[in-house]
Amino acid sequence: MWLIRRSDQPITMTDQTTPNSPASSGYILSEATPEDRPAMAKLWVETWSKTMPDIDFVARLPWLESHLDSLAGGGALIRVAREEREDGLVAGFVVIHPGTGYLDQLAVAPRVWGKGAAEALMAEARRLSPALVALDVNQDNPRAVRFYEKMGLAIVSEGANPMSGRLTYRMEWRGV
Repeated sequence: MWLIRRSDQPITMTDQTTPNSPASSGYILSEATPEDRPAMAKLWVETWSKTMPDIDFVARLPWLESHLDSLAGGGALIRVAREEREDGLVAGFVVIHPGTGYLDQLAVAPRVWGKGAAEALMAEARRLSPALVALDVNQDNPRAVRFYEKMGLAIVSEGANPMSGRLTYRMEWRGV
């Protein structure tokens, strides 16, 4: 079960999109706080460094910090997934703008890859933006492309990442 904390009122999520399912993901979802930022930055670097080792993501940390601030200031919501353990380590985070449906960041610590954190964060993105989830993903990141396809997103166009110049796919999921 996924617990989403808002103002001390947990909401249980039973599967990827609906409340009250019996399965347990082992994660608690909550709004990101300033105290979460160091853990978010660390897992962002770990994730991207493992995914694209030819890019220096430590050097991009100042960009990430200002980018997250800019996104939040523009109405995007930032959620973290914490492991349901005593230490409650941040396992991943998602950034989505509910007005546009644009998912700007989804990062999961390599230590929990394949353990449901990404699915929990995608379910939260769909809950926050039930009509549309749209994102850009690097074409040379087949693991992410497969994950998003598994989550029901479809490739709708191609483009290029403005920072790296790498080719991207625009992928979308449209709610009912």
